[in-house]
Amino acid sequence: MEPKVKLWLEVDGEAVFGTGRLKLLKYIDSLGSINKAANKLNMSYRAAWGKIKASEERLGIKLIETQVGGAKGGGTQLTPKAKEMLIKYQRYESEVNKQAQKIYEDILADLF
Repeated sequence: MEPKVKLWLEVDGEAVFGTGRLKLLKYIDSLGSINKAANKLNMSYRAAWGKIKASEERLGIKLIETQVGGAKGGGTQLTPKAKEMLIKYQRYESEVNKQAQKIYEDILADLF
């Protein structure tokens, strides 16, 4: 048996970041497109865009930069702050999961 923890961050009771937005931003980073990232996650472009905009507004930071046209074509990339957030959130998630495992072993493991 192993413990599972579901994490997310809220501002004023509204979700701003969690596993879903982490995945969305990681796909945007690797694919260079909100639309392609949304398709990978089986969500509409509108839903993906709404999640990004809501997070940006609640966090007060820009997460993505969109380029239209140009020599390389259009595309979307993460801001440096968004990239930093991905790294730190993954570290946070890892540490919380390690602590959950330790607490489980200290308190519940002997019951099973």
